[in-house]
Amino acid sequence: MKKKTPSNPYQLSPVGYIRRDEESILIEILPEFTPALKELETFSHAQIFWWFSKFEDEKSRKTTQFNKMPFEAPPLGVFACRSPLRPNPIGLTTVKILDVDHDQSLIKIADMDAYDGTPILDIKAYMPHCDRVKEVRVPDW
Repeated sequence: MKKKTPSNPYQLSPVGYIRRDEESILIEILPEFTPALKELETFSHAQIFWWFSKFEDEKSRKTTQFNKMPFEAPPLGVFACRSPLRPNPIGLTTVKILDVDHDQSLIKIADMDAYDGTPILDIKAYMPHCDRVKEVRVPDW
């Protein structure tokens, strides 16, 4: 089968940005996406898809393996770890929703492993009946 590769098949645009200060972590939603917040406050958690914007250089995006990890592990491929160095620097974090302010287009969250100004690509409500894995396997290392 011949592999077909379009020149630029995908277009990603942020729906918002992380805003951090000493007191809180917020997701600031762009005004055109404010209607997408409807009923989000009825969920306790959400999955945040975000762009590792500090790691979008050519070297980071060409990284496929790691020989040295900050923990004891054998050499790993990027698909076997959560490193920001990867072909498409997309992050995924499940966050606890503390508050949703529809008037200000803000989601206050408990914590997130992203820098201030990080672009948010998408938000999905966390639903345990389809998002939770009951039995998992992880390596011993």
